Amino acid sequence: MDRKTFKTSETVDFIVVGSGASGGIVARELARAGNSVVIMEQGPRMEPWDYEHDELKYRHLAGITNSPTASPQSFRRDPNEPAKQVAGRNPLTYARVVGGSSSHFNANFWRLHEIDFIERSKLGGIPGADLQDWPITYAELEPYYTMVEWEVGVSGLAGANPNDPWRSKPYPMPPLPVKSSGVLFERGARKLGLHPYPAPLAINSTIYKNRPPCAQCGLCGGFGCEVMAKSSSVWTVIPEAEATGNCETRSESYVFRIGMNAAGRATGVYYYDADRNEQFQNARAVVVCANGAETPRLLLNSATNAFPDGLANSSGKVGRYLMFNKGGSAQARFEHPLNEYKGANVTRVLHDFYDSDPKRGFYGGGGYTARSGGPLTWGQSVPEGTPTWGPGFKEYLESYTYWMNCAGHGTSLAQETNRVDIDPELKDAWGVPAIRVTYKDHPDDIKHANWQADRAVEIMEAAGASQVVRGHVGEASGGVHLLGTCRMGNDPQTSVIDKYHRTHDVRNLFLCDGSSMVTSGRGQPTQTIEALAFRAGEHIARFARANEI
Repeated sequence: MDRKTFKTSETVDFIVVGSGASGGIVARELARAGNSVVIMEQGPRMEPWDYEHDELKYRHLAGITNSPTASPQSFRRDPNEPAKQVAGRNPLTYARVVGGSSSHFNANFWRLHEIDFIERSKLGGIPGADLQDWPITYAELEPYYTMVEWEVGVSGLAGANPNDPWRSKPYPMPPLPVKSSGVLFERGARKLGLHPYPAPLAINSTIYKNRPPCAQCGLCGGFGCEVMAKSSSVWTVIPEAEATGNCETRSESYVFRIGMNAAGRATGVYYYDADRNEQFQNARAVVVCANGAETPRLLLNSATNAFPDGLANSSGKVGRYLMFNKGGSAQARFEHPLNEYKGANVTRVLHDFYDSDPKRGFYGGGGYTARSGGPLTWGQSVPEGTPTWGPGFKEYLESYTYWMNCAGHGTSLAQETNRVDIDPELKDAWGVPAIRVTYKDHPDDIKHANWQADRAVEIMEAAGASQVVRGHVGEASGGVHLLGTCRMGNDPQTSVIDKYHRTHDVRNLFLCDGSSMVTSGRGQPTQTIEALAFRAGEHIARFARANEI
């Protein structure tokens, strides 16, 4: 297929910065509405056969993620401390390819529940945090959750989870086959009176929209899908956007500043092309979908005389309220081999402990998945008391196929001091000021993660594990769920965007990605990010038709 291209001198209707879970969807919706769109992606466009099953390269050496060498970050726990550059792996990690992190996600697709949108009203304030209600409800977002499942492609079993929120349609595909970990997890959970259910996944279980079903290779998290069974934007919505003839995906185009005019309107973006030459693309409006780290970084690096603290930042909230997802887990060894290296990483989920329960004495809720990791990653997490050399260590390494992980996924509280801002000294390989991360877990997040780890031990013991190793709960030093840094809200003094994703300060500048989220949810935010993107794309297209951009 010949792909549409625009000249930089042309003024397109929209530039979408970022091609991940949200950017691809927003671009498709705008292009289908008849708008000219350029998607700017800082990384390359890879074909399915370009991806590799190389755990060392992809999980540990930034094969397709932001490199700590080319794109360094600094980290500190306290805003009064100097930040230090982190060696080996960036604190905030995301894929740097067309498709963004939807290319390498595990593809767990959980909806938020109705309570997630109104927790402040139900629970009140949490000391030391800034828990707020969303300006939208589950009922408003439900049609867009359904759009994600049917337009992008999600497998699952509606009605299997008694704790699920209501839905207007079932899943379009049945769940994937259960793995050994799922069988054992389900056995232990049911012995405790709990309700495990088939995992909803953005992975094809059947042929869907001309993409094949999962090949059961076992390498989802951290890897691109070589058969296109994973519902990544590069295989789903981006080709559909391009098929309109209105959309160009411009890879290896690193946006580093948003152009502004004297009237306070965005005029386009400055970017470096593949040869590191500076370019400018004109546009009538800009939609930033660069993720919860790069979106605030771009706004802060786009400061002007009229916006000295960064674009859309009259509230001072750009980059603030950074959230990950805190959780507690347990590893378990069983009598017989489980062969967890095969198949999709997750096949069973548990949401009985989803809601925050005041009886626990702290805020927090979440879910569990039965899963496994790659052998290299697993082999670096040696349980306490296990030899790290010699015959005992050899026996442990050779026992890899006997183990599974009962993984807890939970909440992170929004705290104003947890943030993404600009390091005053550190720059990336292009000379662009780099990200500085300030993050410290709220005490309730730690308490809840420990509570989760204890429940994970109980489930694995009930499943009949011969050895259970409770996961260590420590202070977070980074994450991959990058949430809350440009939160939505009705009040321009306390939020960055309105309920339609328009920035309060710049009429033709919109933001939509994990940064938009007001609370962290319970551990798997991507379906919510995509639902928000479908909703944002619809409203932004409506504004464009009404000449309200």
